[in-house]
Amino acid sequence: MTLFTAEQSWPFSAALAVMVGLCVLEGAGLLIAHSPSQLLDNLLPDTPDGFDGPLGWLHLGKVPMLVLIILFLTGFALTGYLIQGMALSLGGHLLPAWVAGIPAALAGLAVTSGLGGLIAHVIPRDESSAVSEQSLIGRAGVVVRGVARAGLAAEAKVRDIHGLAHYVMVEPDLPEQVFEEGANVLLVKKSGASFRCIPNPHPELL
Repeated sequence: MTLFTAEQSWPFSAALAVMVGLCVLEGAGLLIAHSPSQLLDNLLPDTPDGFDGPLGWLHLGKVPMLVLIILFLTGFALTGYLIQGMALSLGGHLLPAWVAGIPAALAGLAVTSGLGGLIAHVIPRDESSAVSEQSLIGRAGVVVRGVARAGLAAEAKVRDIHGLAHYVMVEPDLPEQVFEEGANVLLVKKSGASFRCIPNPHPELL
């Protein structure tokens, strides 16, 4: 029985297998234009700057969630194997899985935070000039800051055809409508510096 197939190393072998599976799944998703990472990112709260709470140091909302998961699994698996390898060399036996798993999990979080921060500075910002503002008409979004009412625009987050997020100013298309933070809207036309919007008739498709 080797280090990689030993019972004490099963959490790290499982993490490595899941990580490879996610990479394959993401690659297959890109080929059919349905990226799993975009589906995961759509589950995150719509905030302009990602998470600012206790989990902000993991760069949630700034780096694709699937990338963060892969970073954690990689750091966890490699550190776990390293710990078990050192234990086998120094003590002649492997540690229980949970004993090696605790420091490996902490190392995985550290890897996620460290490399996630580097990736956050390297990858393009959500705002993109690759598409025209007119192409956002007909796209759904969420009001993330302010209250949109007649004559008063609020900020909304809208994803383009590539899945990239844009933060635009929106006003109700009808004067009697009011959209508060969290409201699902649909952009219907461009009016000056802002977009006119209506309630999103299909918020489940956002």
